[in-house]
Amino acid sequence: MKKSILKKLKAIVGPKYCTDSKADLISYSYDATNLRYMPEAVVFPQKAHEVAAVLRLANKKHFFVTPRGAGTGMTGGSLATGGGVVMVMTRMNRIVSIDEDNMVAEVEPGVITGTFQSEVESRGLFYPPDPSSAAYSTMGGNVAECAGGARAVKYGVTRDYVLGLSVVLASGEIIHTGVKTAKGVAGYDMTRLITGSEGTLGVITRIILRIIPLPKAVRTMCAVFDRMEDATKTVAVIIRSGIIPRTLEYMDRSAIRCAETYLNIGLPTDAEALLLIETDGQEETAKKAIASLCALCLAHGAGSVKEAATRQEAQDLWKARKAISPALFKLNPDKISEDIVVPRSRIPDLVKKIDALRKETGLIMVSFGHAGDGNIHFNIMFDRRNGSDLKKAESAVTALFEYTIELGGTISGEHGIGITKLPFLSIEMSRIEIDLMRRIKKAFDPQNILNPDKIFHTS
Repeated sequence: MKKSILKKLKAIVGPKYCTDSKADLISYSYDATNLRYMPEAVVFPQKAHEVAAVLRLANKKHFFVTPRGAGTGMTGGSLATGGGVVMVMTRMNRIVSIDEDNMVAEVEPGVITGTFQSEVESRGLFYPPDPSSAAYSTMGGNVAECAGGARAVKYGVTRDYVLGLSVVLASGEIIHTGVKTAKGVAGYDMTRLITGSEGTLGVITRIILRIIPLPKAVRTMCAVFDRMEDATKTVAVIIRSGIIPRTLEYMDRSAIRCAETYLNIGLPTDAEALLLIETDGQEETAKKAIASLCALCLAHGAGSVKEAATRQEAQDLWKARKAISPALFKLNPDKISEDIVVPRSRIPDLVKKIDALRKETGLIMVSFGHAGDGNIHFNIMFDRRNGSDLKKAESAVTALFEYTIELGGTISGEHGIGITKLPFLSIEMSRIEIDLMRRIKKAFDPQNILNPDKIFHTS
């Protein structure tokens, strides 16, 4: 990057908060995909007017700007694929206000998700979206990706809690979308358009969030199945029963064994599948619901069920679920991770397809995820130094995406499109739809400086 531009960036955010040192550039060149793209500089703004000034400069000098939170994204959305500047939002980390009477909160984008959850829970309130990365992901990143999580089956995803946004456009102009009220239909819903847009339409600097009362009680259970088909069919049965669980998670045999190897907590490694289920609400309601679900699972093929008797037992079950992703790297050094979604009734068909692909390719494939809303995380473990395995893995992903669409599903439930799924978007969306999104992008960002070539090609 030209020294003259770097000098101007330092004048905007302060010399301490603009860097082009090699070590810093490397640190912000990758995300959870482990792909690497080197930026030319990194800036750390603290105020919206600083964000605006950087974007005005980018328009004038024609360099790209890639917004970034904690870098936990799974599809490369925060990678500087075209060089330019990575704009790290972690200094904008204030919980601005929590209005307990109206159950509305206002936060900056760099607030850690788990920190915000803990703060509202200390006041008897609840922010339900719970991505697995909640302990270190940021609220701005959650909004940019429309993050989900295990509780989405009952409570929905990030967009269901975003009431309004402050956004700096590529031009440097600042807009305020949405409301602080329970209702509001004035004009187009710009808030929902920007939520999930992966940093391609603007830089989020303030978020207005809906929060709800904290459930009084949570009950946790585990159902073990000798047949994967029984487990997956039981998912739709549970939802039809009229009891909407707080969480309804699925783990196949490979996932169970990975977690057990990693944690050694006594998981049933001979089982073909496991369902991890929670209920919540008033104490008696949660208790009756979990008892009903235990009986329902037994009636539909579970070999055993167990309700967590203590908080520690419940925490151990969740440790197992959250340990799967890191544990997978014990199997092979490289991973392709996808987050497909199908209608709940088609989950049995999906897992059969995964099993067929496993046998066909000879690759290690592990599936787990949010079965309650049909969102299955499909992982292929391989060694990319083996060109044959890489080809097989890529072929399997294409086949699975095509089958997912046949089943009436989507190629991404919560990870976004970014760069890793960009080549596959046309499997799901028509040319007309993609061209319309390009025109929306151009209206927001005429010079294409903001996170270009994410979701679809813009250049």
